[in-house]
Amino acid sequence: MPYEVAMELTVPVVVTEYNIEELRKLVRNGPKRYPGANAVIEVKPDGTTIPRRLTPTNAPKIAELLKPGWIVERHLLDGDIVLFNRQPSLHRMSIMGHVVRVLPYKTFRLNLPVCPPYNADFDGDEMNLHVLQSEEARAEAEVLMKVQEHILSPRFGGPIIGGIHDHISGLFLLTYGDRLFDKEMTSRLLAALKYEGPLPPPDKVIDGKEYWSGKTIFSLLLPKDITLSFDSRLSRSAIGGEDVEKAKKEATVKIINGKLVQGVIDEEGIGAFKGKIIDAIVRKHGVETAKEFIDKASALGIAVDTLFGLTMGLYDVDIPRDLKMMIREIIEETKKEIDVLIEKYKQGQIESEPGKTAEETLEQRIMEKLSEATRKSVRDTILRYFGLRSSVVLMAVSGARAKDLDLIMTVGTIGQQTIRGSRIKRGFQGRTTAHFKRGDLRPEPHGFVMSSYKDGLNPIEYFFHSAGGREGLVDTAVRTSRSGYMQRRLVNALDSVHVAYDGTVRDSDGRIIQFIYGEDGVDPTRSAGGKTVDVRRIIEEVKAMYSKDKR
Repeated sequence: MPYEVAMELTVPVVVTEYNIEELRKLVRNGPKRYPGANAVIEVKPDGTTIPRRLTPTNAPKIAELLKPGWIVERHLLDGDIVLFNRQPSLHRMSIMGHVVRVLPYKTFRLNLPVCPPYNADFDGDEMNLHVLQSEEARAEAEVLMKVQEHILSPRFGGPIIGGIHDHISGLFLLTYGDRLFDKEMTSRLLAALKYEGPLPPPDKVIDGKEYWSGKTIFSLLLPKDITLSFDSRLSRSAIGGEDVEKAKKEATVKIINGKLVQGVIDEEGIGAFKGKIIDAIVRKHGVETAKEFIDKASALGIAVDTLFGLTMGLYDVDIPRDLKMMIREIIEETKKEIDVLIEKYKQGQIESEPGKTAEETLEQRIMEKLSEATRKSVRDTILRYFGLRSSVVLMAVSGARAKDLDLIMTVGTIGQQTIRGSRIKRGFQGRTTAHFKRGDLRPEPHGFVMSSYKDGLNPIEYFFHSAGGREGLVDTAVRTSRSGYMQRRLVNALDSVHVAYDGTVRDSDGRIIQFIYGEDGVDPTRSAGGKTVDVRRIIEEVKAMYSKDKR
């Protein structure tokens, strides 16, 4: 929080014999010096109040007059709790309690893992800050509204607060493969976490020099009784080259008794909305431990990125001529298959899908062929070529930023443009634009863009791409207003519904809506991703405990 804001917003503090000297110092500083006070409210024995605005001239005199029972409107200080809100306030986590830290410069600053619930970024977003004015309000905010109380979302029962962007790519680089760190590098990484414990035994000693693996360094953040296994994003990736075997090995993450023994940490492990490790820590150890883990994991991710450097440029999306030819061949082969379909349609030989005309069936099959070519064949070809040596692929595979499709459109082909889920048909009579013959059913006249963003689009492709893009913009605007109005109507219709003292859900007339809240009585934030109990996780933990006892 900027000093200017901290000096403008105030907290009322009642003067007592215990804090009177401390408050006198603040009053003497007045409104212009931080930390100070902006006003003093004199409280008379009969309860009447006289507000006194502080100025640099009257502040020393009022400081001497200060008595127990008076109220000092002091500046905000480090450690005060305030409410932070970003509009539109679409869910409970749009307003949360934060602890103040007063800093130079003129913007609000917040911890990066807290951005997802606010849907906030740093491109000019504005946020509202509310300073709580009573002890009761501060106590409620502390218990109910602090950020760590909202790590698990009430919508889906999983973590909504977690690592983003550099946190994910950094931990991916740290834990992928058998990367080793000498004592100096390990110490630098652990210093970024403010780690104070002993160094674990080294994983390898080469020529008398000790080395620690990235997995061992990450394991220092985990509670010792966490046992967990899940599939990382690598299990769904099509990366190739030298990384194929390594990716297979790292696809399944195994954590046994707080030690990462296999797999890579990516969005599935520590990301916002996914974060299976965060979810396990909250459920087993509570929100305070989870808060510390998120803090340390995000600091470690940034430290790794800083140590190795993670950047991207045009060279990250350079592909050789022969790969371009392969992509073109895949598309040309698909076009030939589509020509066969069109010929069958013209001869009346195409078999209609149930509930669809022959023309609708043809359109569906053309869309399927083009999608399979661009989303699968071209994608696999590109990812096999790049492997993980490209920072762009690393970010997409780890879940830090972007998707495989973004890479396909950048270097491969942009693909079919759609309007309302179908190929582009509207335009002139029997054709989309004057550049094509009437009745031409091939991909190009109906919005297929062969070019990539890197190579650039020709004018006709650009026109079709603009048509598809405009639908996205209009649809977003329409959807936002419709969903906003729908939410407003639902809130007004349901605002009297409450959980009664007998556990039933009732309306304002006492009519029963549900016999038990949610039909199962389970708070979604305490559920295991919607289920009452996660049996698989319990079995894993029992197995880990049994194997530990045997050892």
